[in-house]
Amino acid sequence: MPPAAEQPFTAVAQAAERPLGERTGEWQTELLDLGKAFRRVFRSLRRLRGRDTHLIGSEVSHAQMELLIELSEQGPLSAGELALAAQLTPATVTQMLEHLAASGHVERIRSEVDRRVVVTHLTPQGELKVQAKRELWQARWESVLADVDAEDLRTTTQVLERLNAVFADAPDKFDCKGER
Repeated sequence: MPPAAEQPFTAVAQAAERPLGERTGEWQTELLDLGKAFRRVFRSLRRLRGRDTHLIGSEVSHAQMELLIELSEQGPLSAGELALAAQLTPATVTQMLEHLAASGHVERIRSEVDRRVVVTHLTPQGELKVQAKRELWQARWESVLADVDAEDLRTTTQVLERLNAVFADAPDKFDCKGER
């Protein structure tokens, strides 16, 4: 028998080797429940983004906050680099940056290296906005997940990374049978 530390990995590897039709009924049920939960989370995120469409003044939308977070974590970036990081079109990012600059959250400056490129910097006001949002969400995450142990969080992270790979590498079109 493998050492205790290897048992979960061995069980996962053995399960992965079995054809899908041979999975247990419980596994199939749990997989279906995971898919339903994932769709609910995805829909909640979509609703969160949808509520942001009527913001005024210096309010920052969820999508705009994602840009501010990228700038906070990566430093100054061009609109193209931000678009790539946020998985948005450069035109959308440019429009969002105009609002963020007008409200004082970012500053756009021509690159010293290549004058054709405009680089966006987070302002101190923008950094304060990011920190406030991080503190709010950190408190919410800690409150909701307080009773989940570190091992379960690690497992959940691994599952989410796998799900990300499924959607990141998804074929563009499927026929009714799920084939390309």
